[in-house]
Amino acid sequence: MDLCKIKIALLSAYSAAAGFALSPFHDRAHLIPLITGVFFLACSGCALNQYQERDIDAIMERTRHRPLPSGRINPLHALLFSTVLMVSGFFLLLFASGLIPSVLGMCAIVWYNGLYTRLKKKSAFAVIPGAMTGVVPPAIGWTAGGGMLSDPQLLLLCFFFFIWQVPHFWLLIVNHGDEYKEAGLPSLTEVFTRTQLGRIIFIWIISTSVSCLFLSASGIIHASLINYSLFGVSLSLALYGSETFRKGDPHYSLVFNVINLYMFVVLALLSIDRFLI
Repeated sequence: MDLCKIKIALLSAYSAAAGFALSPFHDRAHLIPLITGVFFLACSGCALNQYQERDIDAIMERTRHRPLPSGRINPLHALLFSTVLMVSGFFLLLFASGLIPSVLGMCAIVWYNGLYTRLKKKSAFAVIPGAMTGVVPPAIGWTAGGGMLSDPQLLLLCFFFFIWQVPHFWLLIVNHGDEYKEAGLPSLTEVFTRTQLGRIIFIWIISTSVSCLFLSASGIIHASLINYSLFGVSLSLALYGSETFRKGDPHYSLVFNVINLYMFVVLALLSIDRFLI
């Protein structure tokens, strides 16, 4: 579970389930294979990432206890395990959901492990293109449910996921800026002061709240109760961010947990929307 970063993999599967539930022609019989396939691919990408970064992980305090740098798992075994998960996830999606969802899943791995993993060694802003990985799971769910990639509602859904990813990753980086520097990785803490970072992250948090409201305006959500609930949680996040960053030098770990909780609540609301109509 440590090798696969189980929480991230579960969130990816959860995101795909939300996209599937919101899709126009979904058949609930396909939900379990979809979730399992996305989960396997997400686990594969995370395990492969740890294989790629095992030397860097050994330097940083936050990551040196991971399975590879700690010696609990042999690197070759981790690579083979990742490959098996990747192949299993791809064919599960291919047979259960079709070509487009399975290709999207592989594109996410190529983008994350091929582009983002390399780019973050060169730029402190790598998280912005890297956030594109987070828009793929809901797109997989949407297309598996019979929706089209060109649907405007899907684009707004993916836009929300993209916006949320940026403060999510930046809050994590801010908490461990010194460790990134020691490992030779560029960090935002070398580019901006903590005060500047606080202002920038605050803007991204407000943008996350606003982008969520676009979903209500798009008509993708049918139940009035869900629309009101999304407005309430988005307003709460905006007010929390305003109050927290107004005081200066916020507790970034707490903000990180709050924005993750916000996404969990939003996904739960989106997933149950179809059951309330």
